[in-house]
Amino acid sequence: MANEEITQVDLEKLEEEYNILMKQRLQKLEELREKGQDPFEIVKYDRTHTSRDVKDNYEELEGKDVRVAGRLISKRIHGKAGFSHILDRYGRLQLYVRIDDIGEEKLKFFKSLDLGDIIGVEGTVFKTKTGEISVHVKDFILLTKSLRPLPEKWHGLKDPDLRYRQRYVDLIVNPEVRDTFLKRTKIISAIRRFLDERDYIEVETPILTPIASGAAARPFITHSNALDIDLYLRIATELYLKRLIVGGFEKVYEMGKNFRNEGIDIRHNPEFNMIEIYQAYADYKDMMELTENLIAYVCNEVLGTTKITYQGTEIDFTPPWNRITMVDAVKKYAGVDFNEIRTDEEAREVAKKLKLTEELKKKLEDCTKGDILNAAFEAYAEKHMIQPTFVMDYPVEISPLTKKKKDDPAMTERFEAFVYGREIANAYSELNDPIDQKQRFIQQLKERELGDDEAYAMDEDFVNALEIGMPPTGGLGIGIDRIIMFLTDSYSIRDVILFPTMKPTK
Repeated sequence: MANEEITQVDLEKLEEEYNILMKQRLQKLEELREKGQDPFEIVKYDRTHTSRDVKDNYEELEGKDVRVAGRLISKRIHGKAGFSHILDRYGRLQLYVRIDDIGEEKLKFFKSLDLGDIIGVEGTVFKTKTGEISVHVKDFILLTKSLRPLPEKWHGLKDPDLRYRQRYVDLIVNPEVRDTFLKRTKIISAIRRFLDERDYIEVETPILTPIASGAAARPFITHSNALDIDLYLRIATELYLKRLIVGGFEKVYEMGKNFRNEGIDIRHNPEFNMIEIYQAYADYKDMMELTENLIAYVCNEVLGTTKITYQGTEIDFTPPWNRITMVDAVKKYAGVDFNEIRTDEEAREVAKKLKLTEELKKKLEDCTKGDILNAAFEAYAEKHMIQPTFVMDYPVEISPLTKKKKDDPAMTERFEAFVYGREIANAYSELNDPIDQKQRFIQQLKERELGDDEAYAMDEDFVNALEIGMPPTGGLGIGIDRIIMFLTDSYSIRDVILFPTMKPTK
């Protein structure tokens, strides 16, 4: 109890100190306004160089004047001179301030600046005795007054919940967070570059849709006042992209947000980034090759290697990746050979022995052999897929948009890619038989009636598109956020989304 009381006292003391600092900053702003020096009236600052420009071009800029700008993040002014640092998009830059160069009044003003203030600086580029490239300040101007103290005083912003809610502060005080999101941009650019160079066309499809389809997931529902109908935030882009294959766009992709009204954890956020890629006259084996080559390319472009360390485990993305069928994976890790199971009843007995109740998405008596095979994989095998692995040949029951295997119509030409026990990609040889597709949609409607609210909805217009004729097609979906997690060694998906979904505070 005593520890709780001490903690509460400490918190109250910190809050009181924080409020005093805010009042002091507001007072400084009022004094500036009284002098006609309101920083918020400044509309522009013509800087000539960034911190990166100065550092990368030191030999050319040494002894020359530059105009730089950034947020004041350190200040060590003692007596008549001292050093400080500003932070801009590219990093820190040291400033040297001296009374002989800017005068007594200006130095006094500089000393009164608070950490977090944004300033513009004119000065000469030089290198200190310790070898740090710096700017010798000749003049400066306060561009923005920071009214809230940065959390540096209390050893940085470490609380994850507060970091996600105040990402703008997180980016200022935690350099590793800035690096993560700079890498995110590079990763997305590299993905686009890889596909553009191979003649894929980037397209945009609707986010608001009349039918939630293309994936097994619960949608977000909204209402159109103009049309007086309910609409759904898309859960996948698949069916629209395949319509474009029908229309003659033979190689297409879309990268963007999908929305699923489901749980939030270290791997799931209600809105997330996906890329879906479709290629006419290709199959799921072509999509395997595309997946491993794409990820390896991105690794090399962004990190300079295909071998990474994720949470202490070395992951090698070098192609070719491991390949295993779902049946073989379950045989290896659960000790059950589903090739020897002939009926749904036999499979249900296996489900009881393997205790798969939680993995099954419906009542045991309604489950088929394929449902139980998938549940056994999720319970026993998935966690062992540490190195990049393609798990192939999924049951037809859980693959309503996929072509069946010719030699085994209970299975489909589908794979999911796993890394570190996590799914990162899903791909098919796309079903293009409109009669079969309609029957699969009808079966999904029955699944919905049995209580599976993630079952696919009927999409009559998509069936109509298939009746026009879609060539044999390979399709692939990759979770962008999950790839970024691996390439930045980020534990949670929230660490790679700038503004993750959060429950509002009171």
